[in-house]
Parts: sequence; structure tokens; C-alpha cells
Amino acid sequence: MRLTVFGATGAVGQEIVRQALSAGHEVTAVVRDPSRLPEGLRGADLHGVVPLGDVAAVRGAVAGRDAVLSGLGARGRKAGDVAERLTRQVLGAMEAEEVRRLLVVSAAPVGPEPADDPLLDRAVRRVIGTVLREVYADLTRMEAALTASAADWTSVRPPKLTNGPRTGTYRTVVGGTPRSGRSIARADVAHAMLALIGEPAAVRQGVGVAY
Repeated sequence: MRLTVFGATGAVGQEIVRQALSAGHEVTAVVRDPSRLPEGLRGADLHGVVPLGDVAAVRGAVAGRDAVLSGLGARGRKAGDVAERLTRQVLGAMEAEEVRRLLVVSAAPVGPEPADDPLLDRAVRRVIGTVLREVYADLTRMEAALTASAADWTSVRPPKLTNGPRTGTYRTVVGGTPRSGRSIARADVAHAMLALIGEPAAVRQGVGVAY
């Protein structure tokens, strides 16, 4: 497949690029700062590196692609409108180039709470939700922009992210959240996003992922 990855210098974005290249896909990376792309991801295997601020280049990067994947988001607790604003840019470029398939990283608290979640998990989720309320508010607005768009989007919603290795073994719930889903490695989030590209049931849906 021909893929474009936004936020390719982030931890999830790097994993998407690495795994996509390993699977033989043609990958173009779109990043806020090209100098931050690790040397290990550069080279002949990467189709191109495009700066996010170059509107014409971004349109060119999504033109004719089979899917666009985004790891864009806040780098800390002060999110502002990073995810919403940048995702709107992605949607604009995709609409202009008539590209429809988009997969983004969101977060579990943006999705529905499992009805049968233990009280401890609910309590922990509320505490984390208070600490990261700006981040989740930004992601909620991002998902609203997705819903209002014509894109065939999928929002992948992980809980706490870790730096563990890819296992390929995790739970997914289309339109919901895995019960007692407390963590997942960034590498497995990337794996899930790539696996969901061709999944019709995930189109215009949030998908909870967790161990």
C-alpha cells in the first residue's frame, strides 16, 4: 500500500513508519520538524519526508495514497488545540486530493466507559482524566472534526502507553473500550492501526485497544 504518516517523529508515529516499511509498504512521512526524524528511519526505503507547515507539500504527500495514518497530538499536559488543529489540516489536504481513509491516535477516555469496568478502574480513569483534562478535551474536539468530515476515519483509543515491544496480542473493541484495559505498548498501537486500514467495521468508528 501507499501510506502517508503524519507525526512520524513521535513515539507512535515512528513505530507506524518502521512497521509499515518492514511490511513492504511505500511510506511518506509528514513531520513538524524534519531534523527530528531518527536516522534509522531515513534512507531509500522511505519515499519522502515532508514538513507539516508546507501546505502544498502536504497535499502532495496525501495525493493518491491508499491511507493516511496520524500520530499527531500533544507532547505534554498542556495540549491547547494541537490534535484538533493539525488533524483539521490533514482532513483539508485529504479532501482536496479526494483521499478518504484516515486512521488517528486518540485516547481511551474519549471513548465510552465499559459498563462492567471494576470500580478501581473507574476511579483511576477519573483521576487521570482530571490530570490530563486539556489533552482529552483536545482529542474530543479532534474526534468531533472527524465525525463532521467526509473521511473514512478510524480513531484508535489506547489507555496508558508504554515503550514495550510489539506483541501483536491485544484486545480491540469497535465502538467501545476493552474492560479493565490499563495499558498497551506504542508498538502495538501502531500494529493495530496498520491492521485496521482494511477493516470495514472500523470505518467511521472509534476502536478501543488494550492488553
